[in-house]
Amino acid sequence: MQDQHNNGTEAIPRSARLELARRCRTVTEARWFALSVFAVILANAALLGVETYPGLAADWHHWLRLAEHTCLAAFTVEILLRLAAHADRPRDFVKDPWNLFDLAVVLCAFLPVVRENTTVLRLLRLARVLRTARFLPQLRVVLVAVARSLPGTLSFLLVGGLVLYVYAMVGWVFFGHQDPQHYGSIGRAVLTLFLLMTLDGIGDAVHAGLEISRWSLVYYASYVLLASFVLVNVLIGVVLTSLDDARETERDEPQQQTLPASEDEGRRLLLARIATARRALDDLEQDLVQSAVRTADVGEVTGGNGDSCYIAQSSSPRGAP
Repeated sequence: MQDQHNNGTEAIPRSARLELARRCRTVTEARWFALSVFAVILANAALLGVETYPGLAADWHHWLRLAEHTCLAAFTVEILLRLAAHADRPRDFVKDPWNLFDLAVVLCAFLPVVRENTTVLRLLRLARVLRTARFLPQLRVVLVAVARSLPGTLSFLLVGGLVLYVYAMVGWVFFGHQDPQHYGSIGRAVLTLFLLMTLDGIGDAVHAGLEISRWSLVYYASYVLLASFVLVNVLIGVVLTSLDDARETERDEPQQQTLPASEDEGRRLLLARIATARRALDDLEQDLVQSAVRTADVGEVTGGNGDSCYIAQSSSPRGAP
């Protein structure tokens, strides 16, 4: 009985949590909700732009602060609804990096250190503009691709840095004395070659190098082929590969989002079967108790009849049959 009472008390909060999650999920998955949040994000971005004009910021300071607090309240309500929509499966909320980003952006606005620092607060409000990626699938794919290309980009930066350093040292050796403005030190040489990587001013550099030595043509030609063509194409290939992976992940997300509904249905069926099995066990236990009581009653009646027969036989005359 105590186990049944505990199971009943546990089932009530669980059913309430499931109902809360279902209702909040209905709201958060509605189109009007997404459009409303998107409009608030755009309004927040517009407020940031208006504050860059000192005259407007001074004249409308009170209304701008009120609009900022309104946007913060709207973002807070939104994140609370999203948390409540995952009340039955909180792990799914944590697994989504966009949910963690939204939660961090909203929570940081309530920290005392952030609220007192105007610069950090403005940067935090600027980070809210990135939340538009949640409602723009193409932008979300691009951001995910950029994030996934970071490991390959770091490798590219190491190779590119090594190439720049080698060519900068060679340029300092050959052109340092004749062209100190561009190759007078390793820092100036690296800066010059970094700008030449985009092929901006490569013609002037080649003409200036030919005045110093005709071998400068080999120097600049090899650098352009290696830095501007090979390395840049490698970087583009890394980004395109990450973009394809991000698109495949975006296609797989709708299938993964349907899994919680099927899991909830499976849990409900399992709970229903467990409840049926428990009722069957309770009925069986009651039948066993009733049969045991009946057996005990029959034994008592049989024992009483035997004693009375024995007493009757002992009290009868010996000669009696």
